[in-house]
Amino acid sequence: MLRYIGAMAIDARDAAGFYATARGRYVAATLQHKLGGLWPRMAGLSVLGLGHAGPCLHLWREEARCVAVSPAYMGKAPWPAGCPGLSCLAEEEALPFPDLSFDRVLLIHGLEQAENARRTLREAWRVLKDDGRLIVVAPNRRGLWAYAESTPYGHGQPYSEGQLARLLGSLLFQVEAQTTALFTPPLTSAPMLRLTGLFEACGPLLAPQFAGLAIAEASKTLHGAVPAGGRAMARRVLVGDGQA
Repeated sequence: MLRYIGAMAIDARDAAGFYATARGRYVAATLQHKLGGLWPRMAGLSVLGLGHAGPCLHLWREEARCVAVSPAYMGKAPWPAGCPGLSCLAEEEALPFPDLSFDRVLLIHGLEQAENARRTLREAWRVLKDDGRLIVVAPNRRGLWAYAESTPYGHGQPYSEGQLARLLGSLLFQVEAQTTALFTPPLTSAPMLRLTGLFEACGPLLAPQFAGLAIAEASKTLHGAVPAGGRAMARRVLVGDGQA
């Protein structure tokens, strides 16, 4: 698969800065609505966010045990204000958790920027419980957001819905649901932001293939197996703290 030219990973603090803007808050709210529909009941569950997941993990922070892990190449960023939680910086291909640690894994701003997407997903498979669920959020290669370098989604390798499903299927994941989000163009003008509701309502009907994001929910298909390539041999936390 070809990588886009200029696919440099975005810094975590730049991503945090984006989500502090009006446009970023709209994106976070849109994603939270989609994710809440896929995972509506999370009381007592353990959730791992990989990539830059803080703005979305806030959705479940009051009822679930949430941990955010940023890959070393992104650097560490604080959680959103007023949203304390466990966070650390770690090697994406050697997560510092035992096998079968989490009920849910959310991968956002991670797959498209990973140095090796398959190894990243293998680690997600390893730490996910046998009856757990994974959600992957990635830029849609046909959407405008994949080309907007002023946003976290305009960096790395975008995916079509079909590519995302085939990648997950090749790594012992069963795709359970697929959806899309972000039909509003990635512009910053106030008039455009006021039309977000119209874009999100009409986009799926008029131009579903041009959504900004592809979202896939998946389960594990083989209990107790390790995908080809095996588990990471060394797992090392680079930076960690109790409250971020």
